[in-house]
Amino acid sequence: MRDYTKIKAWRLADDLTVAVYERTRSFPKEEIYGLTSQLRRASYSVPANIVEGASRESKKDYLHFLYIARGSLSETQYFIHLAQRLNYLSSEEADALQQQTKLTFGCLHGLIKAVEKEAGKLSKLLATATSLIVIGLMRWSSGQLSVVT
Repeated sequence: MRDYTKIKAWRLADDLTVAVYERTRSFPKEEIYGLTSQLRRASYSVPANIVEGASRESKKDYLHFLYIARGSLSETQYFIHLAQRLNYLSSEEADALQQQTKLTFGCLHGLIKAVEKEAGKLSKLLATATSLIVIGLMRWSSGQLSVVT
């Protein structure tokens, strides 16, 4: 088991989550179950998945959770963009959060590459496939899966 508090990507993601919570306090009350909740959940999913992955025994499992963290970080980035477009965040606030997001992305990317290198290419393919299946099942079970015709 890895000590997640020593993982720089986790520390950056944790700081980003705290910043998101601070900035979303002023969002309109009607957004409490909408954008406020979505942005907060996406942001705290990043450090939470790094922690869960760090507790796993295999590199494959670790990668699986790092990939999910990366996806949640992308969601966070989009929700920050949306909050700015809706004028819930000023340009300065959104820019500051986007900078933190980019810094976290860079560090998480480096962590993923290092673990992928340790795990080897086969484990990377298996972890990617597993992540896609889990995400698909999560979306399907929550009714978010849309059929494209």
